[in-house]
Amino acid sequence: MVWRSVIINQPARLKREHFSLVVEQEQSARVPFEDIAVIVLNNREITLTHPVLSACAEYGIGLYATGDNHQPSGVFLPFQSHSRATRMLRLQLALDKPTGKRTWAAIVQRKIANQAFCLQVMKAGDHERLMSYARRVRSGDTGNMEAQASAYYFPQLFGHSFHRSQENWVNAALDYGYAVMRGAVARALVAHGLLPTVGIFHSSEQNAFNLADDLIEPYRPLVDLHVAKHRNPNDEAKLAPADKAALVALLHVDVAMPRGMMSVLSSIEQAAESLARIYEGGSEVLLELPQIVGLQQHHHEM
Repeated sequence: MVWRSVIINQPARLKREHFSLVVEQEQSARVPFEDIAVIVLNNREITLTHPVLSACAEYGIGLYATGDNHQPSGVFLPFQSHSRATRMLRLQLALDKPTGKRTWAAIVQRKIANQAFCLQVMKAGDHERLMSYARRVRSGDTGNMEAQASAYYFPQLFGHSFHRSQENWVNAALDYGYAVMRGAVARALVAHGLLPTVGIFHSSEQNAFNLADDLIEPYRPLVDLHVAKHRNPNDEAKLAPADKAALVALLHVDVAMPRGMMSVLSSIEQAAESLARIYEGGSEVLLELPQIVGLQQHHHEM
C-alpha cells in the first residue's frame, strides 16, 4: 500500500464524494480516502464539510490543523475506533514498572543510536561517543543518558551556539517535523487500541500525547538529519511551503526495521503494534523500533 500525504497550502474547500476526498481549488483534485495517511491544512481559508471529518475517522486519517504561526496546532484522530480500546486502556494502566522501565530503556537506546548515525552522516562531532552513551543506558535510563546525549548532540549537529529555545529557521523546522511525526505516532497508537494519553515515561497530566511522546523518540533524529542537510543559510528566514512539504514527506522515507526496510509510516504502525503486544504480556525485547539509514524516499511499498 502506498500511503499519501495531502498538504493544502492554498484556499480550498474540502468535501467528500463517495469514497474520495475532493479538494476544490482553481484546479480541483480527487484522492481516494483509502490512499491517505495524513492531511495537513496549512491555510486560514480552508473549509471542509462534516462528511470529510467522518471519513477521516472512518479511514483512520490524521487530519492536522495549523495555527497562526503555521506550525501544527492540533490533530484530529478517530475516537475509540479500535474494538479493544477499553481492554487496552486497562492493560496500559496495569503495566508493571519493571517492564515499563525496560521498554523506555530500549526506546532511549535506539534514539541515541540514531542520533549517532546523524552525526556520522553529517561528519559532525564524535558519533562513537554517542554510541557509548547508548550502550550505557540501563533500565529506566536511571543514568539520564538521553539528556547527556542530547546535550552533546545538538551543538555538534547545529553549532555550539545552538539551543532549542531559540527562534530561528532550524527550530521552526524541527518543531514542524516533530509535530507531524508525533501526530502520525498518535494515529497509529489509536489504530491499535492504545490511548495516547497514558505514557510509559512521559506522564504529564496536561499532555494528551504522553505515549506518543514516548514512541516518537527514535524517529526524532530523522527530522534532525533532514533539517541539518537542508538547513537554510538565512537562520532568520521563515519556513517556506516547500520546507513544510519536505518535512511531511519524511513520513515516506525508508527506515530499517526487524522485518526489513519500509517507510516511516509503516514502521510506526509496526512499532505501535509491537508496543501493544508488550501491554498484552510480551517482553520488551519484542519492541520493534526504527534504525535510520538515510533520507531515501520509499517507492515500492506493498
